[in-house]
Amino acid sequence: MEMSLQVTGLRFGYHSTPLFSSLTAQPFKRGEVTALIGPNGVGKSTLFQLLSGLLLPKEGTIALDGVNLAALSQRRRAERIFLLTQHTATRAALRVFEVILLAKRGWQSGKVTADDISKVEYLLDLLGIEHLADRLVPELSGGQQQLVAIGQALARDPDVLLLDEPTSALDLRRQLEVMHLVQDVTRQRNIVTIAALHDLNLASRFADRFLLIQDGAVKADGSPEAVLELGQTASAYGVGLTIERGSWGQLLVHPYLRR
Repeated sequence: MEMSLQVTGLRFGYHSTPLFSSLTAQPFKRGEVTALIGPNGVGKSTLFQLLSGLLLPKEGTIALDGVNLAALSQRRRAERIFLLTQHTATRAALRVFEVILLAKRGWQSGKVTADDISKVEYLLDLLGIEHLADRLVPELSGGQQQLVAIGQALARDPDVLLLDEPTSALDLRRQLEVMHLVQDVTRQRNIVTIAALHDLNLASRFADRFLLIQDGAVKADGSPEAVLELGQTASAYGVGLTIERGSWGQLLVHPYLRR
């Protein structure tokens, strides 16, 4: 059996307002990056919270490699699934090195090891934030905090990595660097990665698969090019879309307002 994350028949809503009636998706494969797309308010962040266990569905099943995640303790589920939000790194007035070290250690007891220290130093260097190691996280810029949060996610070494707008506060170069890193880590560690991204060009460049959600259901699912060429995608965003191939073969998405 192929190892994957499976979502079947999810039903969830807030109070009397339904959000997902019976959301089902094709399995999310290990080693692939899936871009979760759709306009604001369709439930992308809520879906991430359901997958991570922060919210519980009224019905439906979420299974990883054939194991129903509802059967796992919250601690065990958190070890296997890491949700990176835009506020992941800002919850405590700790130094950058400390918050990544805490993520690396998880729930381990005992003394910090040389391997722990080496892993944190490696991640700081990989993300280009080694010079921030002794800075307090709340004092950092939004973009710097986002890089620290990504460091936390990579330190945890999860089976499933959920990224809620991971590049929203980053400049152009950092966006490319981070998405290259996410893509490499996904393939090298053979994990499931799902990223909510608003920039369709960035998503097209780094995602293996697009999943469009709207009206509580999956509206389109497939390769970036196949999903972008469907009328449902343009309709979901309320714009027109033209798609072309760039000189290096990359997809170029041009949105425009319909008059």
